[in-house]
Amino acid sequence: MNKEKFWKLFPLGTHLCREPMPGMAEMKRDMEIIKRKGFNLIKLQEHWMTDEPAEGVYRFERYHELIEHAQKLDMGVYLGLTCEQAPNWLWEKHPGCRMEHKDGTAARYQAQTTLPADGKPGPCFDDPGAMADQIRFIKKLVESLGAHENIVVWNTWQEIGYWSDWLSGGPVCYCPETIAFFQRWLKEKYFDIGALNGHWNTRYGAFENVLPERGVHSVAIPQTFFYQYFMDNVQTANVLASRCRAIKETDKLCRPVFAHKGGPELGSGMDWTLSRTQDFLGTSNYPAWGSGHHWDDFTQSNRLPKHEALLTEMWDKLAYRMDFIRSAAKPGAPVWAAEYQGGPVSTNFHFGRVPDACDMRRWMLTTMAAGATAISFWVARAEIMAPETNGFALLDSEGETTERLDEASRVGKALCEYPDLFAANNKPQAEAAILINEENFRVLKSMGYANDAYQYDLRGWYKTLWQAGIPCDFVEASQLGDKKTLSYKVLIAPFALSMSNETAEGCVKFAEGGGSLILEGACGRLNETAYAVRGQMNPVIRDALQVSVTRFSLVREPGGNDRWSQRERTWGEYAEEGFLAGAGKEKNARLRANFFVETYETECEADVCFTWDGKPAGIRKKKGGGEIVLIGTAAGPCSTAYTDDGSLAAIVNLLESCGLLAGCNLLAGCGVNAEKNDNLHASSNLLASSNLLLQKRIGSGREAWFFTNPGREPATETIAVPGRAFDLLGEPLEQKNGAVTLTVPPLDLRVLIVQNEMQKKIDE
Repeated sequence: MNKEKFWKLFPLGTHLCREPMPGMAEMKRDMEIIKRKGFNLIKLQEHWMTDEPAEGVYRFERYHELIEHAQKLDMGVYLGLTCEQAPNWLWEKHPGCRMEHKDGTAARYQAQTTLPADGKPGPCFDDPGAMADQIRFIKKLVESLGAHENIVVWNTWQEIGYWSDWLSGGPVCYCPETIAFFQRWLKEKYFDIGALNGHWNTRYGAFENVLPERGVHSVAIPQTFFYQYFMDNVQTANVLASRCRAIKETDKLCRPVFAHKGGPELGSGMDWTLSRTQDFLGTSNYPAWGSGHHWDDFTQSNRLPKHEALLTEMWDKLAYRMDFIRSAAKPGAPVWAAEYQGGPVSTNFHFGRVPDACDMRRWMLTTMAAGATAISFWVARAEIMAPETNGFALLDSEGETTERLDEASRVGKALCEYPDLFAANNKPQAEAAILINEENFRVLKSMGYANDAYQYDLRGWYKTLWQAGIPCDFVEASQLGDKKTLSYKVLIAPFALSMSNETAEGCVKFAEGGGSLILEGACGRLNETAYAVRGQMNPVIRDALQVSVTRFSLVREPGGNDRWSQRERTWGEYAEEGFLAGAGKEKNARLRANFFVETYETECEADVCFTWDGKPAGIRKKKGGGEIVLIGTAAGPCSTAYTDDGSLAAIVNLLESCGLLAGCNLLAGCGVNAEKNDNLHASSNLLASSNLLLQKRIGSGREAWFFTNPGREPATETIAVPGRAFDLLGEPLEQKNGAVTLTVPPLDLRVLIVQNEMQKKIDE
């Protein structure tokens, strides 16, 4: 299989095994089993420590043999690098390459195997000698293995990151080389030390004097979060870019280069940055590795309820994360589910549920509905190392098949039949987007509780949209003003505590251009360098809304609970629990106050859309061709904690009044009233007033329509289709008079392949 052939297919793969490798004969048999099941891709993970055990001594023989065997099977090879698992000689040759913790101690962890985390944190490649040896090794690897045409993609970093707090005892890296790199970056960014001092409110004499904050307890000051930004968006990006460049300079066949995250950095713009260092970006997907958040309603019992846990695997662990990484991708670039759970999660002696056929189908189709362009399972054969013993794999320790492998094969083969639909980044742009602001993320990450609240609020907004059947994208603040961003109907900015004037101006221009901008209270109480602004609100937003803040207070949780509440220092710190009351267009609505409540003084009472104790607590104001809506609390948690039908209805009604069409009547009986219509709304990709959620993938001449049933009972719908339609997995359909009737079991998906008449003739 050559790369040209491979990229015409939907990549369906599995990682062969984890080091230490078992016998070659066993691995070849496993490859043959996987091939018979319809897999067209096998992943091999190289390990620098074992592949160059002595400097200049290369051991690539195993890879050559396995790659050649894959070629005989007509399988592509996905080759992943593990440079964090550095050889022992590198540490001895370059003693300065040991990462340094915040307290000045060296990170002494030196990986001997890929466990526990693929060698992380690894060496500091800001050390020029270590970087040079890494680049030399990569080029030698690519020169040797790249002769095989069936290598079709290179992965430069398996689960990007250092994970040093867990693995070596503290954050990294604070070594002299990295700090010097930080200072050079600041000089490139500000040019003049006076510009930095003006922005940070500091008095440095030279860039060489600027050091990261290294106290025991981090505080929200520029030295803290600018260094965190640098490590994640500049230093890590430089390592990724260096590896990618080394491969591209060496690979004569010019195969694509990517890397993947252990999971997206939700709420951060980091993934937008990292995706630009490679041809594309991917993510790991382990939906059963935990379910829910400890603030969620359904997690308050010691025993997780089945329906809620499995539903959360779908929307939270899969759809939310894949939609996020898809949004961060370069336009049109592939989006890989680069590691995918193939068997039970196993950590030490904690053995998880063994996925059944329903799990595999639900997981894979949910991931594809969110826009993935490939699925590669971890791993083929059950793990042999004690920390993950007998876990994760499609195959058990013995045998040639399992229920989960059979179903993964069935679904995968069906996906492979339509590479034009599933191997391309072709999920239509949504009409709603959530704003991601890296500046806000960095400030909040330095503020402990505020970061937890932000993450929970963001997650809740996504669930609100997902369960209402409203497709959602994510937009990074640097994209404000782009033509694509301006074309969204609604832009939601959750928990925007820190906001620069530049970002605020971009948000206001979005509204002036005809969109609906939804903000929450505490909007821009801090500027981008974490200094409080006069008036407790970003001045650009305040002027656009012509409001002032009259009160800001934390608010109690319902029933006196303390899932997220900080302990009172003294009497009177919290407002009593309650609801914002609707006013104006939102009359008769109610919205639970979460985390905090904020009230306002406005020049125009007609702009008030919510009140708290009779005071304005929500503002809705026309701006240019659009509008700005300011809600004086965090609305995201309404869909996950202390859920209340009225609050959910208020949010969905607000979204609908902004021009969105809710496609799922899960909120029946709580005020969501959409006219029954069995036709698909092409502009919104939604199914009106249905119990099913709809997502689309658009190909040339045909489309894939994913129908998700998040409910507890089977859901049957009759849907108008513009041409020929059939079920992806071959399930029977009732089709007549230009319409299809299908039934979707609870917590399951059905996928219709809908073809226009021209495509029908081509296929025939």
